[in-house]
Amino acid sequence: MVQSGGESIYLCGNSLGLMPLTTSACVMEELEDWKNLGVEGHFHARHPWMPYHEFLTENMAAVVGALPSEVVVMNSLTVNLHLMMVSFYRPTRERFKILFDYSPFPSDRYAIHSQLKFHGYDPDEGMIELRPLPGTEIISQEQISFVLEKQGHEIALVLIGGVNYYTGQAYDLKSITRDAHAQGCMVGFDLAHAAGNIRLDLHNAGPDFAAWCTYKYLNSGPGSLAGCFVHERHHNDPNLHRFAGWWGHDKSVRFKMGDKYIPIKTAEGWQLSNPPILSMAAVRASLDIFKEAGMGALRTKSEKLTAYLEYMVNSLGSDRISIITPSDPAQRGCQISLRMLRPDKKLFEYISGRGVIADWREPDVIRVAPVPLYNTFTDVYNFISVLEDGLRIS
Repeated sequence: MVQSGGESIYLCGNSLGLMPLTTSACVMEELEDWKNLGVEGHFHARHPWMPYHEFLTENMAAVVGALPSEVVVMNSLTVNLHLMMVSFYRPTRERFKILFDYSPFPSDRYAIHSQLKFHGYDPDEGMIELRPLPGTEIISQEQISFVLEKQGHEIALVLIGGVNYYTGQAYDLKSITRDAHAQGCMVGFDLAHAAGNIRLDLHNAGPDFAAWCTYKYLNSGPGSLAGCFVHERHHNDPNLHRFAGWWGHDKSVRFKMGDKYIPIKTAEGWQLSNPPILSMAAVRASLDIFKEAGMGALRTKSEKLTAYLEYMVNSLGSDRISIITPSDPAQRGCQISLRMLRPDKKLFEYISGRGVIADWREPDVIRVAPVPLYNTFTDVYNFISVLEDGLRIS
């Protein structure tokens, strides 16, 4: 990658993925069709706009391990989480609490806090945050199971990130779902840092819902659309509450403009409005690459690339940094979080000045993500050279 000062080492795909070479052509195709066809593009564009989201469904379902009927691309991530909580967070006086993971991305905390307030509960009482054991940053499955066993009767919803954005820990979604459902809890996952990063098997893992963005590992552009999963067992449930919009209405009668809402009996039934086609074109360009590469091959390279990064960091033997991401490949994706043992941003500022694009997370972590789709072992080697210089100089 080239930046204003010359070549750079891009290790920030966990924050914003790089643009596929085909994205410009895909977006320009829709601009040309809009220019030439106007409203007729809904039916006569090269990729007609009316069913455009359907062009994404099969490839997106493959990325997250779901049935095509369980997946839809719509809205943004936090909007989808709120829409899912309309349906799957149904608190009662006895069971109203929400269990969430340690140090979640702030948007999730804000969403959970606001949902509790909306339903009339005290967030301080209703929010249960998982905490790591002293001396570690990791949440074990045993800890999660213990909390569910002790407090499951109070918990209405478990909402956990598939991969923790701060530590890079990947959770066992199937085990969490099993233990939570055994206690009568609904289960959802925020897969912002998991989709396109780790192998997912949502249908068989069995959560009630999940949501994820597409601008990180799925390389669909800043602020691009999000994905949403609703397990098929909920598709025909007439008792589920939901917010309704005409794009979720039965397609066969949508344009009759009737008064009665008839939801589509797939994940599409949670749609509200017709989607932004230009953003979807960028999603399509990326998903075509994922179909060609395959999540299996990407994950195989990811494990090797991340293990190499871990080995090289440890070989430096520095007393200024430590890795807080799990060493077990099954418990992480391609992100390694480096904690500053004497926290300041001087090291981060040094490597940034040398052309390394990573990111800083308060109060003391540099996140580094060698993404298998476009990063190389040479990228990792060159990063370590810069990091070693920074540890010596800064």
